[in-house]
Amino acid sequence: MTTGTQPPTAPRRSRARTFVPLGIAVWVILEIWLLILVADVAGGLTVLFLLVGGLVLGAAVVKRAGRRAFRNLTETVQRQQSGAEPAQEREGGNGFLMLSGLLIMLPGLITDVVGLVLLVPPLRSALSRYTERTLERRMSKSAPGTVGDAFQQARMHRPDGKVVQGEVIKDDERPGPRKDDGGPRPPLTP
Repeated sequence: MTTGTQPPTAPRRSRARTFVPLGIAVWVILEIWLLILVADVAGGLTVLFLLVGGLVLGAAVVKRAGRRAFRNLTETVQRQQSGAEPAQEREGGNGFLMLSGLLIMLPGLITDVVGLVLLVPPLRSALSRYTERTLERRMSKSAPGTVGDAFQQARMHRPDGKVVQGEVIKDDERPGPRKDDGGPRPPLTP
């Protein structure tokens, strides 16, 4: 007996779910092929030294980026405690420096080249600015209920211009008993 309704269909796969695994497989095969080519030309010991050298160099870059991030955090906390003006960002941040170290640590020649290119400061700064602009543009266009909207809602501006992370809870949404005597309420502090 049929009811006249269409049978349920499976949700359509996104392009990313289709092409990302394929891209990763092609990348891994290409990395292995290049390592085999280098081993044929220069020898297996040379490939071993390249892989170990990449691991050591990548670890040093990641360690440097971590120390720099911790130093920046410490300076920011000290400036906020002393009430000094916040300093401007000097370089593109530590995110791409950390990514560079991780790419160098991965075994393979393509990832090593990409990681070494990301070590160039002007390129890293330009890529950081581009990424920041792209993310800001996408978050400003995001529809209500999306991740970008959640980030925008979580930002509260204080009168002195500082941004305070938080969430606004209306009085009728607060858990527990309500005490509404109509009198003045104490001011909320951030």
